[in-house]
Amino acid sequence: DEVTLAYIECTPPSLAAEKGSILLIHGFPETSYQFRHVINPLSEAGFRIITPDYRGAGESSHPRHGFDKMQMAADLHELLHEHLKVPKPVHVVGHDIGGMVAHAYAASFPADTASVAWGECPLPGTSAYEQFKDAPGAFHFHFHWQPDLPELLVAGKEKLYLKHFYHRLGNNYSAITDVDLDHYATMFAQAGGLRCGFDVYRAFAKDAEDNQRYLKEKGKCTVPMLLLAGKEGQPMLKDAGQGFEMYEQVEQSHVAGCGHWVAEENPEGFVEAVLTFANKHI
Repeated sequence: DEVTLAYIECTPPSLAAEKGSILLIHGFPETSYQFRHVINPLSEAGFRIITPDYRGAGESSHPRHGFDKMQMAADLHELLHEHLKVPKPVHVVGHDIGGMVAHAYAASFPADTASVAWGECPLPGTSAYEQFKDAPGAFHFHFHWQPDLPELLVAGKEKLYLKHFYHRLGNNYSAITDVDLDHYATMFAQAGGLRCGFDVYRAFAKDAEDNQRYLKEKGKCTVPMLLLAGKEGQPMLKDAGQGFEMYEQVEQSHVAGCGHWVAEENPEGFVEAVLTFANKHI
């Protein structure tokens, strides 16, 4: 079925000096709004910035299937190379669920990926994921995997439910204002929003299979990879080990002063980490 993707595009002040394109992929329970503080600084540094709402989130379509991360990555690849006609390999940056999609993008389309930076997620198919999914802090994995029940219990309480994650996983609590929370809750509460948000999690088992199959058939991904995480975040998600399981070249950057919500808690640190890595691979 046809899926429509909403996206934000921001070109650098001087097109003649454009260094390339950066694809920013948001996580759960967020949208492209997650990158509101970093789009302009990244663009002003010479990059064309493209940040979509992935399928099932924000203003994009809310289909009933296709939430495995390979399909979600294919959506974004089509957006960039068929719709926007991006001519060169892109720098892909993903956070949380967006990190899983970023990995799928780099693995599926290595020739079209200049570099990939992702973090704040346990990548399905890695030992980190196997350890993390049954940890107390991942209770929501098991909750979201249940059919129908999460939708039933969260409907009408979207803001309260999302607020729990921002407070539990963040370090700079002032980074997410009540206005921001209202935006995310409104997007999450729209028709199909809850179902799609939880279906992203329900696809983890297939994602693990896909990632392991790719590793066995093609070996480690050759795209340069940066593990990008908050310095005050969960220790298991800051460990570059899962990167080394899947990539030949791995670097890591821990952004100071923030927990899980890196681009919102410390936008300047996020921009610095992304630009430092992307500029190495132009």
